Amino acid sequence: MTCEWLVTGADGMLGRELVSRLKAGKVKTVAADHRCLDITDGDAVRETLDRYRPAVVANCAAWTDVDAAESHEAEALAVNGHGPARLAEACGVHGTILLHVSTDHVFPGDSDRPYRETDDPAPRTAYGRTRLAGERAVLATLPGTGHVVRTAWLYGAGGSNFVRTVIRLEAVQDILHVVDDQWGQPTWTGDVADRLILLGNCAREGTAPPGVYHATNSGQATWNRLACEVFRLLGADLARIHPASSAALPRPAPRPAYSVLGHGRWSDAGLPTLRHWCYPLVEAFPALLAAERGRRARHAV
Repeated sequence: MTCEWLVTGADGMLGRELVSRLKAGKVKTVAADHRCLDITDGDAVRETLDRYRPAVVANCAAWTDVDAAESHEAEALAVNGHGPARLAEACGVHGTILLHVSTDHVFPGDSDRPYRETDDPAPRTAYGRTRLAGERAVLATLPGTGHVVRTAWLYGAGGSNFVRTVIRLEAVQDILHVVDDQWGQPTWTGDVADRLILLGNCAREGTAPPGVYHATNSGQATWNRLACEVFRLLGADLARIHPASSAALPRPAPRPAYSVLGHGRWSDAGLPTLRHWCYPLVEAFPALLAAERGRRARHAV
């Protein structure tokens, strides 16, 4: 049995979107969620690739609980570091292209300009360190077929995220205090999924060089600005959103103050950068609103 694509972490927010779009395009795809493939299990990874022999593996599996990683770094490393290493080893046996999804948290977040793909990582959290370990394993093991795709500030209808949280809180809280001193790029899973498919196809054709790519929507915003845009789409009163500092809303793992990523590497593949973040938010919003209202209805039963 063979397939064109194998997607790990297929039950996650990005994984679901990617699988949906591949199948909509009639691409023969194996959706491997955690129940059918634990990427930390080297034997299982090898057996899966031996069985399906995919042309492309997209690794969307990850430990994404940033705060919990601070006290469970070994467990996070198993998924974010050792798991990609096992996938890379198995892909190397079959000459399979690996698209490994990573994060802005590999950078320290103190830049005064967008981080380039070639900038040296320097993570400040356990989560960032574990994700960097995965990147390095993929690039070292697959110098000719390994692609690291960093993204950030993801939202989508298929999982928990900031946009859906704001939709939920707007209905139950009079005032929302939202951080206004962290900058990043709100990024829709639909745009990232489309870019992964395009990158995978170009890699198969030999027109997308291996290495690091940044897949975030263009432009930049603070969490407060994003919350205001969500309120605007809801028709809610923006005066209910109050700016707050990171110091006033501390987290176990400090968040980067500046997570804006540059997109220069796409030119190497002859591809444009992703569109400005405002446009996909409008496009995705009906599905996000429906998903959140559906969740609310289920919990009300």
